[in-house]
Amino acid sequence: MTVIRYMICAALASAAWPLAAQDAPRAERPPLSPVSLAAPVVTKHKGVFGGKAVAYTATVEPVVVDGMDGKPAARLVATSYIADGMAAGRPVAFVFNGGPIAPTTPLHMGAFGPKRIAIPNDLAADPATFKVVDNGYAPLDAADIVIFDPANTGYSRTLPGIAPESQFSNVADGRQLAQLVQAWRRLHNRPTAPVFLIGESYGTMRAVEAADQLQKAGDPVAGIALLGQAVNIIEYAQRPNNIISYAVSLPTLAAIGWAHDKVERKGRSFDAFIKDARDYGAGEYLTVLFQGDRAPAERKAAVARRLQEFTGLPAEEFLRQRLKVAKTAYQRLLFPGKRLDTNDARYFVPDGRNSAPYASRYEPEAARYFQDFLKVPAAAGVYALDNPAEDHFADWQWAENKTPFGDWPYVGQLKRTMEANPRLRLFVANGYYDTQTTIGAMDYLVNQSGLPLDRVETHDYHGGHMFYTVEDSLKTFADDLRRFVATTTAR
Repeated sequence: MTVIRYMICAALASAAWPLAAQDAPRAERPPLSPVSLAAPVVTKHKGVFGGKAVAYTATVEPVVVDGMDGKPAARLVATSYIADGMAAGRPVAFVFNGGPIAPTTPLHMGAFGPKRIAIPNDLAADPATFKVVDNGYAPLDAADIVIFDPANTGYSRTLPGIAPESQFSNVADGRQLAQLVQAWRRLHNRPTAPVFLIGESYGTMRAVEAADQLQKAGDPVAGIALLGQAVNIIEYAQRPNNIISYAVSLPTLAAIGWAHDKVERKGRSFDAFIKDARDYGAGEYLTVLFQGDRAPAERKAAVARRLQEFTGLPAEEFLRQRLKVAKTAYQRLLFPGKRLDTNDARYFVPDGRNSAPYASRYEPEAARYFQDFLKVPAAAGVYALDNPAEDHFADWQWAENKTPFGDWPYVGQLKRTMEANPRLRLFVANGYYDTQTTIGAMDYLVNQSGLPLDRVETHDYHGGHMFYTVEDSLKTFADDLRRFVATTTAR
């Protein structure tokens, strides 16, 4: 099985998405097969989505896109699900995971494809028992769906003679998606179709970059959905003196403490408890963090006691760490001798592994799905789940900076794009138990970025970085997204 560790940056504790197979040595990974899917593979299907019967066409098709020099650089292979007999103006959702440079396997097989891996609520369930089921939650009744796999993931490949490293920048990566959107609309004669970009984790950065490029090219998008948003990650990364990061992380620690029955609930509902944690983090906690060493000892002790109430971690530990317990430390300290999963801290990480195994079925089932359900021939090569950027992270060009600690422009890009397109609407969603891209960081993005709040909506869901692994959350999310698409296109 291939190894996957799609990290935005280990120092930022911001993995794009996890798979349990990530613990095998790199030497076990199969070589990347050359691209050989030269023509579309088309199949016909029927299903029930959002309670509506839908006949649809699935198309796995190649699209050649240019590099930064304007010359052909990659043959992308996109997977489209198009409802039959619909108008040309029907919305189209382009869906992608993060990485940077990772295939869209979790969103494809977990939320947006016609089949999904059903992950039970039993956190101790063996992943080998997980089943592939019909995904009636996929929003195919509301929009056509196009799954984007960047070059050298899935069946997408850079062309012969083109270095994979040529795609290792936020601009080049966003260019792939922007060109795919434009080419897809031409190929399918959909020039008037409203476009929605739906990205997860690093994919939220890609969505902002691609939307900016499309706007400048005269092809504005109708909506952007940021799932597990990392757009303002520079602001909430937990460097020791970034006091904001500790304040915005408190609601996540509170949710995790609640899930493990470690907190003082005092008769409060979950929602009331999280609201209190949000308010306390933005109030007294942030104030005392700002005062730092000048804060009176009794006031710091009172804050430590409240933090214990919200998180279940002893007040003495907070005092020992000057009230700044990082999320990664909390994962180890809440249950001494054990470690909570980074992507979904409801789970424990088994000994000898880097992550909990709950998402491990996405890899093998995706490869099987393409061959058995979508009828992609074996001659098309291996569906690549490797991440070519992983070994070249230092080579990645983050805008004008060469480090994730640079001043990323994504927030400013998003604001400018929304200003230039007064019809553009934004959907932001995060999971309560995700220690990477947190609900507080989402609040901070919306509160501090100068975005037009009348066109922005936010959602919290029970679950982790991939909150759609929880079936109730998937249903709620799918319904929320349907309303978002309908509201946006009706404007």
